[in-house]
Amino acid sequence: MTPEELKALEKAVKRNKRLAGEKAMELHDLVEDGLPGAYLQLMDVAQETFDACKAWDDATKTLQAAQTEETA
Repeated sequence: MTPEELKALEKAVKRNKRLAGEKAMELHDLVEDGLPGAYLQLMDVAQETFDACKAWDDATKTLQAAQTEETA
């Protein structure tokens, strides 16, 4: 893997971590300020948060695998 590809993976991890954090804050705000009235939004926001966290986890695993491959 080229250094540019590794940098792209690192950037993807950072971007996905930021997006996951934003979704987590959105979920937190909904729970803290919106419930019980906004309960219909809960499943959608929770799913979006889950998806964002999963994307971060997948990107992190891809980066770690690429880094391990580079050192092997």
